[in-house]
Amino acid sequence: MTATGTGTGPGPAAGTGIRLAAPAPGWSIAADVVVVGSGVAGLTAALRCAAAGRRTVVVTKARLDDGSTRWAQGGIAAALGDGDTPEQHLADTLVAGAGLCDEAAVRTLVTEGPDAVHRLIGTGARFDTAPGSDEIALGREGGHHRRRIAHAGGDATGAEISRALVEAVRAAGLRTIENALVLDLLTDAEGRTAGVTLHVMGEGQHDGVGAVHAPAVVLATGGMGQVFSATTNPAVSTGDGVALALRAGAEVSDLEFVQFHPTVMYLGPEAEGQQPLISEAVRGEGAHLVDADGTRFMVGRHELAELAPRDIVAKEIMRRAHEQGVAHMYLDGRHFGAQMWETRFPTILAACRSHGVDPVTEPIPVAPAAHYASGGVRTDLRGRTTVPGLYACGEVACTGVHGANRLASNSLLEGLVFAERIAADIASAPAPQAAANGADGAPADGARPAPEPAVSAPRTTLPLLAPETRTAVQRIMTAGAGVLRSAESLARAAAELDRLHREATVTAGPTGGGEPAGAAAAGRAAGFADRKAPEPGVEAWEATNLLCVARVLVAAAQRRAETRGCHWREDHPDRDDVSWRRHFRITLDADRALTLHTTETAEFPPTATP
Repeated sequence: MTATGTGTGPGPAAGTGIRLAAPAPGWSIAADVVVVGSGVAGLTAALRCAAAGRRTVVVTKARLDDGSTRWAQGGIAAALGDGDTPEQHLADTLVAGAGLCDEAAVRTLVTEGPDAVHRLIGTGARFDTAPGSDEIALGREGGHHRRRIAHAGGDATGAEISRALVEAVRAAGLRTIENALVLDLLTDAEGRTAGVTLHVMGEGQHDGVGAVHAPAVVLATGGMGQVFSATTNPAVSTGDGVALALRAGAEVSDLEFVQFHPTVMYLGPEAEGQQPLISEAVRGEGAHLVDADGTRFMVGRHELAELAPRDIVAKEIMRRAHEQGVAHMYLDGRHFGAQMWETRFPTILAACRSHGVDPVTEPIPVAPAAHYASGGVRTDLRGRTTVPGLYACGEVACTGVHGANRLASNSLLEGLVFAERIAADIASAPAPQAAANGADGAPADGARPAPEPAVSAPRTTLPLLAPETRTAVQRIMTAGAGVLRSAESLARAAAELDRLHREATVTAGPTGGGEPAGAAAAGRAAGFADRKAPEPGVEAWEATNLLCVARVLVAAAQRRAETRGCHWREDHPDRDDVSWRRHFRITLDADRALTLHTTETAEFPPTATP
């Protein structure tokens, strides 16, 4: 894929015709709505759609209670306390977003947020209360000038929200398909959404591919943190939703703005995969960032010191580490005492001790690690993407709320608010006619054959990457597109990712999906022709999705020649509002080339979805 194009860009997507190499669906389910993901966004959307009378199917990559939401420690931000207002929450969010937030989206978030939290409580979520009171106890995190973070179980907010929503989904009797990796979007002859294909894991078959036919698909697949070697994200966060949307012809935006959480426990230079998160709430309660000499280096760097927005804290940690020739800093909360650690941060305390560090008696070694994708599949205020019938919410989406850097604890709120808006939009349309084969027929109970809907473009099979390529992608991205970026590092990453793409193209052989002859010839010249094409399967699909999102991220980061929010260019250290206070609208073409269109201002154009 190569980056081309400027200007206003195309209208609604017509579809690329590209799909992952996979067996044809062998079973099918019919529904009105299929929700892909089981975090706060996905389960909220599913519950609201079902309550509106829509036949709803939930598809999740792991277990129903194993989404990214349950890993959230700090809490959910909303103007719930005395003296706080949506306007104050709006102001803090806009500052953190570094000039690229969509103010209408942020206003929607902060205005509708408090009521959405109360509806979540009505669903069964239990938040911590102040001692001797029924009032929600509110904490403070980086970038917030008020205490407005509702938390549960001290530092187990996500787990409590997940518990409440999963129980509500089960009580409502919603059909769920667990351990299922979504593959591609199905479309009808007019290019409208017609469902998804998916692969069910753990069924004793390698090719457990099926389909859920539905006129509305809600992507709530979470993030893509696994594109980097070290991340706070679970192993399932491989960018599947963004990759699916690109193949379906949808626009993605702001993918260069990956938030690196500043305080992730440092486990050594060889540590890979999911790392222990030390919640921002620890700093909110008064823990200090110090160097090896015990010096608080954030004092004087920002008015909020350790509670500055995350991008600022991450940059200062990296700067101090480079100055001292070390790999990490320390988070010092020894003054909390044992009781506070045990009651307010029991999950973090246990995680630290499991790695040989006792925060009661010693500082915690910390360093930034990939945490949250501020960008994703572009949507409007109703969660609609540029593909008719395809919606997105939560971390997979780019609503415009986060801009260049997400404000702490706005993510759970965004998933909650925009999931409700998606459900309202779906419910406002006429109810679809019941499908002939009904809503039964899951793989375990005798599913019917799955005729694929007519599609709007010829199908092109995307060459798959070998499963072991996943590690290569992660190391390339960490070295070239991590916290510190430059033209040189990004060019090196782009070239190495392109080499992996060419290798996959050639090993796929002549039936691999119509790669242009020039690219195939270049791959053969590079000596890839004798490689065996990987067999379709979960590991190969995940590696292929990771390469897709990695190439988009690097292309956007190369184009953005400035430092803004969590995008830090060493060779362009200043923010440039004249040239770059705007977004990229990125699409994948039918020939697998990547096109970047630049918006004229910081405002997003309409998605133009009917």
